[in-house]
Order: sequence, then structure tokens, then C-alpha cells
Amino acid sequence: MDARQEKYEQGLEVLRQIDGEAGQRVIDSLADISPELAHQIVAWGFGEIYSRPTLPPRDRQLVTLGILTALGGCEPQLEVHINAALNVGITPAQIVEAFLHAAGYCGMPRALNATFVAKKVFAERGLLPVEN
Repeated sequence: MDARQEKYEQGLEVLRQIDGEAGQRVIDSLADISPELAHQIVAWGFGEIYSRPTLPPRDRQLVTLGILTALGGCEPQLEVHINAALNVGITPAQIVEAFLHAAGYCGMPRALNATFVAKKVFAERGLLPVEN
């Protein structure tokens, strides 16, 4: 196996641990339009970045949620990463609190959009109502 394939395999394992089926669906959805983008997400995003030991997966997900909220227009990616946050042990109340905190920095509309994505994910996973 060459280095490119090794990094992909390493990234795929990390992707499965963190994002589960949601991450795999994103990769699969790129197969007929940009398989190279899918490869880079797995090999670089997960094989290089998410694999780094300095920040644990829980912290990486909180950072990711904050960034996607601040960017706005990233609701599909927020859905994947809210699921990932739950997968790595962040509670629904902590996710909601992160979005409330983000409102002060990126505005109410973006915090609302993120919160409504969380509501959708929580409903699908049977996690409503959220207890604070």
C-alpha cells in the first residue's frame, strides 16, 4: 500500500469513529462528482488534521461547531458535525450552550440557524427536549 492509500485508510478509520454514517454519506455523495475531494477530506482532513494528538476529538468538534456557526450557510456540514459532537461525548445541552455563546460573536441569525439544525439532529436521535 502506498503512502497516499495509507493516509486515506487512517483517515477513514478516524472518520468512522467521529462522524459515523453521516461522514460516510458525505464521502459517498462525492463519488460521482469529485472523488478527489472525498479523498482529500478523508486523507487530509481526518488522516492528517483530526488525527493530531494535541486536541482531543471533543475539543475539535466544539471548535468546528463554532466555526461553522460563524461562517453561516454551512447547515449541511453543521448537521454532520452536531452528530459527530454527540458521538464524541458532547451533550445536547453543551451544544446548545456553544451556539448561545456563538451568538455574541457572530450574531443571532447564525446562532439560530445552528440551533435549529441541532434541534433537527436531536429530534432524529430522540434527544428532545434538551435539559439545561
